[in-house]
Amino acid sequence: MRGVSKCYPVYAQPADRLRQFMMPRLRRMAGAPPRRYYDEYWALRDVSFDVYPGEQLGVVGRNGAGKSTLLQIICGTLTPTTGTVDVSGRVAALLELGAGFNPELTGAENIRLNGSVLGLSSEQLDQRFDSIVAFADIPGFIEQPVKSYSSGMFMRLAFSVAVHVEPDVLVVDEALSVGDEAYQRKCHARIKTLRDRGTTILFVSHSAGHVTEVCDRAVLLDRGRLLCAGSAKDVISRYQKLLYSKAGSDDADPVSDAGDERADGRSDAALPAGTGRPRLDEAFWDEGLAPESTVVYSSRECSIHDAHLQSLAGDRVNVLRPGEEYVYTYRVDFDQPAAGVRFGMMVRSLTGVELAGAVSHPEGKPLEVVASDASVQVRFRFRNLLNPGTYFLNAGVVGLQGEEEKFLVRYMDVAMFRVMRDPEAISTGFANLDVEPSLEFL
Repeated sequence: MRGVSKCYPVYAQPADRLRQFMMPRLRRMAGAPPRRYYDEYWALRDVSFDVYPGEQLGVVGRNGAGKSTLLQIICGTLTPTTGTVDVSGRVAALLELGAGFNPELTGAENIRLNGSVLGLSSEQLDQRFDSIVAFADIPGFIEQPVKSYSSGMFMRLAFSVAVHVEPDVLVVDEALSVGDEAYQRKCHARIKTLRDRGTTILFVSHSAGHVTEVCDRAVLLDRGRLLCAGSAKDVISRYQKLLYSKAGSDDADPVSDAGDERADGRSDAALPAGTGRPRLDEAFWDEGLAPESTVVYSSRECSIHDAHLQSLAGDRVNVLRPGEEYVYTYRVDFDQPAAGVRFGMMVRSLTGVELAGAVSHPEGKPLEVVASDASVQVRFRFRNLLNPGTYFLNAGVVGLQGEEEKFLVRYMDVAMFRVMRDPEAISTGFANLDVEPSLEFL
């Protein structure tokens, strides 16, 4: 992208549109000097940057910064006033909820319509149709008109079509904020898979922490201009300075994009429902809190079953109190003898960032041999020092294959849990470091 600008005419009154259409010709015929009957609004001004295959680029900025205009130009739905955009490969976009869908058609009909618009042949659509429907996970509604869909169902279907066309460039404009936590994690897992295959991801989000977690680089737009581009961490620092700078300064405007975001960049949408100062209840089991993004890697000599969290009393829980102790447990069944065995766990964020983990034995002291037909109940007791939010658990078993340690089995996102909000907490970010602040007036 080089020198891209986009200008819109802004008319003070409807009659000015007619005047602008007719008067320039009449004035030229009369030899009068030209006159303009509109003001110019530049949504973008001289924006230039590059994005490479397999890279995830965050696009941040306040409301009206030009983010959506930029993405629409990249997708080809808008033409720049000046400048050039060179996009290589197939582009799939989630710019607006339900964009490209006909509300009168059923979900199945829209899959075929939208898929053909994105470049899939009839044969390719037939091959991928069942997979698209399964990923969208809207049972009972796929043959219903999409005008009857909720916003979450719209997003599921649109995202499923977009990722199944195997795009070279995937553009996502805040669409993932519509789904619940389990489906958001499922979407981020699929985006990671696309990235690993070389797909370029352009990702717009108002959540500073989210961009820092998932993006390699970022660009910051403000008032249509590119303020900076670079590492996600550096750009987000500049973005937050822009949001919270004093009114009247060069970087300042009302903090219109801050929304409900907390100081640590994480949205309150990830917290348990409720307003005001919620009561801190006992841990409990929520049947609806189940992952949709579980993936199994390897399965050589064993399998993992019934991974879940327990209270110290042995009750199943997945909504936890901060600061309390819990047990993460799962059963491993061995089909063949295994040597040098170690068991592991990992906690990941909603966007897939590895936050904390543990193994059952140090690297140099594994279980020497586990017999065939053995069953092992693995337990990891831990204190929950995570701050409020939704998290996912991995489980894995490693063993020696020759002289090399390899995964015998590995489950990603095998369980999920939520941490309650503590109205008295002062910590931010993901983890509670048990900070004790002090003040001294000098």
